[in-house]
Amino acid sequence: MIKIEKSKITKHILYLKKKVFFSDTKWPHFDILFKDIIYLSKKFGKNKKVLFLERGGLYGKISIWAPLFHKSIVVSIDCSPEGIKKKGSYNKKYVEHKDIIKWPINNFSDYKQLNLSKNSFDLIIIPNLLHHISDHKRLIYQCYQILKKKGKLYTFEPILRELHQAPDDYLRFTPFGLSELMKKNNFKVKKVRTSGGPFSAIIYCWDQAIQYFPVKKRIKKLQWLKKEIKKLTNYEKKYKKNKIRSNSSFPVSFSILAQK
Repeated sequence: MIKIEKSKITKHILYLKKKVFFSDTKWPHFDILFKDIIYLSKKFGKNKKVLFLERGGLYGKISIWAPLFHKSIVVSIDCSPEGIKKKGSYNKKYVEHKDIIKWPINNFSDYKQLNLSKNSFDLIIIPNLLHHISDHKRLIYQCYQILKKKGKLYTFEPILRELHQAPDDYLRFTPFGLSELMKKNNFKVKKVRTSGGPFSAIIYCWDQAIQYFPVKKRIKKLQWLKKEIKKLTNYEKKYKKNKIRSNSSFPVSFSILAQK
């Protein structure tokens, strides 16, 4: 356990939201990831054993979420596929700011063979990782073995994303698909949350499309998108349900909390 002042945790979170995940502006679908992990840090934040399975190597071999659990025993494992590891810490520039707490990754491991003791953790957190690994069944099975009785597994995943970190980008789960995989591994799905809608999907796709323009046009389009974001965000707040197809929705991301 490492003692960290509350004010430093607050600054750490605010910087991540603003400068790394842009959840206050163009990528609001990441907001549930912050809300969920903050909630879990309060619920499991003291004298518990918490395991992070993540891609900390991207950020210079640090865990960006572990500091929130500094009152517990935290193990953070970089489970990045080999292709991502070879690319190196190309996101390190985003977390070099003084407000970011530099919590070192404990271990670097093949996610297919975690080699952790059975029934040893209270909580496992897998933030934004599953779409970058190919053997999901193997990982979820191991999580069940590692967790204590009634231990919790938390996952966050995008539904809408460009192909990225190629070739280590394998699939997009839906909340229903990932829930079924967990149930088949004897987990009880306790809570499913979704974030975003068709308007935030438009923002995300425009943000990606602008990257294909030459520099001068890209700058102009970014200025245009900045103005459009406010309008589209207001639409998202106002128009929440599909009025033509009652069983249709357009979340951009989702999270699942399951229990052993």
